[in-house]
Amino acid sequence: MDSKPVGRFAPSPTGPLHFGSILAAVASYLDAKSVGGKWLVRIEDVDEARTVSGAAEGMLNLLEQLGMEWDGEVLYQSRRTHLYREAMAALGGFAYPCSCSRREIEGIYRGTCRNGAKGEAKSVRVRVDDEKTSFVDLIQGEYAQNLEKEVGDFVLFRADGFFAYQLAVVVDDWDQGVTRVVRGADLLDSTPRQIHLQRLLGFDMPIYAHLPVAINEKGEKLSKQTQAEAAGPEIRTLFRSLNFLGQDPPDALLEGDIPAFWNWAMNNWDLDRIPKLKTILEKA
Repeated sequence: MDSKPVGRFAPSPTGPLHFGSILAAVASYLDAKSVGGKWLVRIEDVDEARTVSGAAEGMLNLLEQLGMEWDGEVLYQSRRTHLYREAMAALGGFAYPCSCSRREIEGIYRGTCRNGAKGEAKSVRVRVDDEKTSFVDLIQGEYAQNLEKEVGDFVLFRADGFFAYQLAVVVDDWDQGVTRVVRGADLLDSTPRQIHLQRLLGFDMPIYAHLPVAINEKGEKLSKQTQAEAAGPEIRTLFRSLNFLGQDPPDALLEGDIPAFWNWAMNNWDLDRIPKLKTILEKA
């Protein structure tokens, strides 16, 4: 059995990659590649309504320009919906149809349709338990949620006809053999839901490492919605990422080329040096 880690970078093609996205790409790449593991790229376009034409191609082109080499073929969630449907069926009685609209739900979903939909079923939810779901994150430490009290039965298949992120990501990570998930801390509170599905489906749980999220001076996550600047193919983009991640790269790297940058980064990567924070102000 191959003991080398398998990591992944899984952006949503809603626009060009920005600095916050590059952080996740760089960290997940080094986490896997620095120890001889595999690094996969998956395009999370299961929500086709939000997909921007040409965005995925632009993302892949930028990764190539930045010298990031992925293993195997790039997978697209929009082409894998049959797997999500099979997984949902495998949940049996834990999954149930729901007729509630968003306007009918205030806060935590209390299982209104657990014993039968009250009208035309619009979505599918999964039952959760009144118990603590916890895990130890490599960066953020121990994290726990009581899903019933803090989240409620959550959606697997949406009323608009698309599968939910929580189901798709669990199925894809398992199907691709992902063993380490390095991503932003904005997804930390999604992890207990994913662990719940992994347990129900009999999947092994990956190791998680949630990076600090880059925020602007207003305290907003860098994103398309907050007009985050698109990342460029310059070595400075990679250098800024390593600095943000606490790796203290030498200024001399800025005078070299991208292969020299990756050579230094591979030999000096240390996950323990990443600040154990959920957010950090990014100063370009």
